[in-house]
Amino acid sequence: MSHDFSTPVLDRVNVPADLRELPIEDLRQLADELRQEMISAVGVTGGHLGSGLGVVELSVAIHRVFDTPRDRLIWDVGHQCYPHKILTGRRDRIRTLRQGGGLSGFTKRSESEYDPFGAAHSSTSISAALGFATANKLSGAPGKAIAVIGDGAMSAGMAYEAMNNAEAAGNRLVVILNDNDMSIAPPVGGLSAYLSRIVSSREFLGLRDMLRKLARRLPRPLHSAARKTDEFARGMTMGGTLFEELGFYYVGPIDGHNLDHLIPVLENVRDAAEGPCLIHVVTKKGKGYAPAEAAADKYHGVQKFDVVSGVQAKAPPGPPSYTSVFADALRSEGERDETICAITAAMPSGTGLDKFQSAFPDRFFDVGIAEQHAVTFAAGLAAQGMRPFCAIYSTFLQRAYDQVVHDVAIQNLPVRFAIDRAGLVGADGSTHAGSFDVTYLATLPNFVVMAAANEAELVHMVHTCALHDTGPIAVRYPRGNGTGIALPSAPERLEIGRGRVVRQGKTVAILSLGTRLEEALKAADRLEAQGLSTTVADLRFAKPLDETLIRRLLTTHEVAVTIEEGSIGGLGAHVLTLASDEGLIDAGLKLRTLRLPDVFQDQDKPEKQYADAGLDADAIVRTVETALRKNSVGAFEGARA
Repeated sequence: MSHDFSTPVLDRVNVPADLRELPIEDLRQLADELRQEMISAVGVTGGHLGSGLGVVELSVAIHRVFDTPRDRLIWDVGHQCYPHKILTGRRDRIRTLRQGGGLSGFTKRSESEYDPFGAAHSSTSISAALGFATANKLSGAPGKAIAVIGDGAMSAGMAYEAMNNAEAAGNRLVVILNDNDMSIAPPVGGLSAYLSRIVSSREFLGLRDMLRKLARRLPRPLHSAARKTDEFARGMTMGGTLFEELGFYYVGPIDGHNLDHLIPVLENVRDAAEGPCLIHVVTKKGKGYAPAEAAADKYHGVQKFDVVSGVQAKAPPGPPSYTSVFADALRSEGERDETICAITAAMPSGTGLDKFQSAFPDRFFDVGIAEQHAVTFAAGLAAQGMRPFCAIYSTFLQRAYDQVVHDVAIQNLPVRFAIDRAGLVGADGSTHAGSFDVTYLATLPNFVVMAAANEAELVHMVHTCALHDTGPIAVRYPRGNGTGIALPSAPERLEIGRGRVVRQGKTVAILSLGTRLEEALKAADRLEAQGLSTTVADLRFAKPLDETLIRRLLTTHEVAVTIEEGSIGGLGAHVLTLASDEGLIDAGLKLRTLRLPDVFQDQDKPEKQYADAGLDADAIVRTVETALRKNSVGAFEGARA
């Protein structure tokens, strides 16, 4: 293993069963070595750092106390699972994190039996754990389910929906609230640990159960008063009244970095006969690595970095990112129009809206991890005359599709959707890929759906969104840097549903949507070199289609190819439907559609992902050549002429 520190205790742990055999006094050193191993690995691969460092001791304690994998451990979101991966037989591959063919940056069922539930979106852990726990209860199988959820994830309603139904699992369900950003309540040193240990002990719970049974024999008013007195007394000393009202037995807060506090409480909860239990653990993001402790936001997700200095590798200078271009364009629109406001779901820096926030704090809203609320909130703003931009990653907007349909589209409200991370996303893999937004938005009446071919087009499209007041409108753009094209000195309002021809030819037509335009132009050069005169069109709009332009291209070229960074059901499907409705298919039209394959693609370098998906210049050229050959060799030669 390529590191310059020794790990004698960690070297003895390949799977959690090994950890459970260690002397208790070795666990502190194990945690220290595990932390160093994680820092070393992420320094090589990049990835999520701060969150994982914060749960090192918690990972050790959980695997020490619970019988994983029989007891199901579910990490919410999953980006804090790197220490867990090291402890569960994957240490030898930990330096392949987020690389092609390597370990996922999140939990993944196909990767290990210790990952019982895949996660990369927030706030799903309690629902999933409730399912595991209830299934065991119904079947009589042994095993508990443990959900580890961060306090940021507790801002999503789904977590509370699950907790409201948790009684069905009985004592099979344990929820650990990892309070790591803004402490809901700080652990009050030894007193808090002592109280947590006492109230989770078998003796205390046994006494409490006996008193409960006695209280049930009292008249109803006295029975009710006794129950409230118990909850009030523990709520006053420890907090957690909300969780108690949802049916959980609350324990905490306790120091999540103190194994002497953590392990006894976890053991008590493991052995409890009570119903579902919530343990409130306070941790520090970046714990044990000074640069990450000092700047938790900058070290949440990192590039490769130097472990000694903490300095992250910088990408070579290049064009601005699409996210940055969007952010600057929206801030400019905000300067021109005081009705423009911006909404994000816990991603102000990820979406670039922190720039808008700095300029217009009163018109910026971060609603937490609550995409459904974000969309309907935006609909309310629009209905009252504001011009809201709802900036959400493509993969996260899926969580609010019902609200997009019912609260925005049906009511034809002018909500502007800025859809970042459209298309494939490299190291984050299938869970974060923006594969489906064109398909799920362009099927909706009243929607306008645009895709930027480059950063200059994105500026025009943001301006077009700002001025579009007759219904919902969306613009999609990818992760990563732009093409380097000069940005416009002033944005233009695009005509809705009007594409553009960027290269004129006669034989082959390539109809592009989004940033595959550059590959389309490369393919055109190669086809021209073969004597195949090629037109390249940037359609700009998936809905409404530029029917006039598409009809002309399909009827004046021998073969037409559509290309998009999205799944089946998107641009290609809409163009095929138009061709069918117009009877062009019957006329022998050679129309081919290039789109993402019908699979969930694993992480890799973006250029390799697109090559594997058949969405590069090579794929376009192959598609055209195959389509022409299918007619006949003679026809192919004729087309060249």
